Amino acid sequence: MKTIAVIDIGKTNAKVVLVDSEDFREVAARTMPNGVVNAAPYPHFHTEKLWAFILESLAALNHERTIDAISITTHGATAALVGEGGDLVLPVLDYEHDGPQALAEDYRALRPRFEDSGTPVLPVGLNAGLQVYWQSKRFPDAFGKARFLLMYAQYWSFRLTGIAASEVTSLGCHADLWEPRGGHFSSLVESQGWTRLMPPVRKAGDVLGPILPQVAAATGLRPDVPVHCGIHDSNASLLPYVLTRSAPYAVVSTGTWVVVMAMGGRPVLLDEARDTLVNVNALGDPVPSARFMGGRAFSVLGGRSGDLPASAIPEVFSRGAMLLPSLPEESGPFPGRKAAWTVPREDLGEDAAQAVIAFHLALMTATCLDLIGADGPVIVEGPFAANRAFLAMLRVATGRPVLAGGSATGTSVGAACLAAGRAPEPALVWVEEVLPEGAADYAARWRKLVAAG
Repeated sequence: MKTIAVIDIGKTNAKVVLVDSEDFREVAARTMPNGVVNAAPYPHFHTEKLWAFILESLAALNHERTIDAISITTHGATAALVGEGGDLVLPVLDYEHDGPQALAEDYRALRPRFEDSGTPVLPVGLNAGLQVYWQSKRFPDAFGKARFLLMYAQYWSFRLTGIAASEVTSLGCHADLWEPRGGHFSSLVESQGWTRLMPPVRKAGDVLGPILPQVAAATGLRPDVPVHCGIHDSNASLLPYVLTRSAPYAVVSTGTWVVVMAMGGRPVLLDEARDTLVNVNALGDPVPSARFMGGRAFSVLGGRSGDLPASAIPEVFSRGAMLLPSLPEESGPFPGRKAAWTVPREDLGEDAAQAVIAFHLALMTATCLDLIGADGPVIVEGPFAANRAFLAMLRVATGRPVLAGGSATGTSVGAACLAAGRAPEPALVWVEEVLPEGAADYAARWRKLVAAG
């Protein structure tokens, strides 16, 4: 029986999860908040705190079940600049820092076309290429000491093995660093002389090597435990479906970000101004995608998951109580739009307010699905798979079947597939909840108000 340790670093939380490769059950986990250090030279991730957590967690979990392999998944839009000795030459920048925007105009003249990279122009530091360009100009001496430019998942596999690698799911995640249809580094990488910083491209599931001796000593793991290259988190959620399901279908990966990915959908022209993009899946194939910060909005609004607040929904429909986009306003399909309640929240009961929040997120998700030409069933992974009001409205708004994933941490199971060499048939539940009469009219009214601006 093989036990896989998955290092799963999200923007909000970091986890180390043990997954049983026989049935892909998550048998143990350790979690910590993933904060940002607001200190010079810029807001950055606390990589040493995360490293200590990873080592401590591997040691503790290995006492529960012997770890046979390690896989890694992380959020995107993050790059690490590593020097000859293996240390960071600059801290790993927080992608929500707006410092890189100071050079945004210069950068636009250098970045590849949207048609080539599938990368839209995004705010703050959400384009990893802009981050790296800004670091190269703002901190030229430190940048000049870099030996490798590693995407975030591969930074952690490097820390574990000492072996540097590039990988396409992270390079192709709105980074301007990869051309998905051509299958090679972008013109930006070549023009800026960054090719020398790019290690060989490896597949997400490739074994880079065993853990370093010092990692084995710190954790008690066997020194021959293999470490797999790693994968971008939304693509980790997608992977079990790529390996087991026939297109067309769409996967909605929910967390801090709601990332919507269409497999085998209708051909559409993506609109880069509305946060659509082309991701690259673990097989190297382009995947039309769209996203918005739905999990962040849910948290800011005080959202709750669980049972449908059925008694409050008729009031919501009759009063036309809605939350119009967008929150946060910097990204998503309605950038620059400020969120607005059509009925003041304080005038609603708490159940009604929760229904409005869930419906808003469902209608935002349906908008994203439309923008990327999604077709076939819609599969919801992650925390929103437990939000019954969200699922019910998404079914109404799309007019297509909706299925809820059985795991609240689909990224961890997806990353475990890399080490297992196979994928489980995902445990899915058909959404059968029926909203009261007026749901379709409500969705149409929301869309009309949004279109009117």
